[in-house]
Amino acid sequence: MLATSFWELLAVLLAIAYLLLALRENSLCWYCAFVSTAIFTALFWDVSLLMESALNVYYMAMAVYGWWQWRGAAGADTNSAKSAIEISAWPLRNHLLAWGGIGALTLVSGSLLANNTTAALPYLDSFTTWGSVLTTWMVTRKILENWLYWIVIDAISIFLYLDRGLHLTSLLFVAYVIIVVFGFFAWRKRMVVGEPADLAVQR
Repeated sequence: MLATSFWELLAVLLAIAYLLLALRENSLCWYCAFVSTAIFTALFWDVSLLMESALNVYYMAMAVYGWWQWRGAAGADTNSAKSAIEISAWPLRNHLLAWGGIGALTLVSGSLLANNTTAALPYLDSFTTWGSVLTTWMVTRKILENWLYWIVIDAISIFLYLDRGLHLTSLLFVAYVIIVVFGFFAWRKRMVVGEPADLAVQR
């Protein structure tokens, strides 16, 4: 139990560091994300949150992809602010398609998990997983509304983790709900005024 608590604490601290660095558009956030999600992959599997465990494998891959995108993919000049992806917003149609897809996938995977596995809270587990899959991709592409999506996903995740006894992780997601509000307004301000990303530390 002590060892598990240590690893959970380390994962939580790295996850907070990821979000604070992402708020500043600092590509170091992806290093923190990679290590944090590697730890959470094992922790969630141990408490039978199978979709959440699989999600964190995806997070590890997206940490690599996000780092590559934020550094300026396809041979762009990484010493120039113009090489970084700029913050943008989605039209309403994209959001309707996104939530429709999340809902459909939740019903399918939730039903499969409920009938064929011992997964805990299969529908909530599925919803937060599929929502996070899309929203993480939105972060890598710097879609402004990712922060609003996270408010919904993180709020539901608080209950999910409390139910499985992951109290530190639940507190992490309480902090997430607060931080993502600041993240939304910080990114929106940068998008409106055209302020370049924080390129002070990029390695």
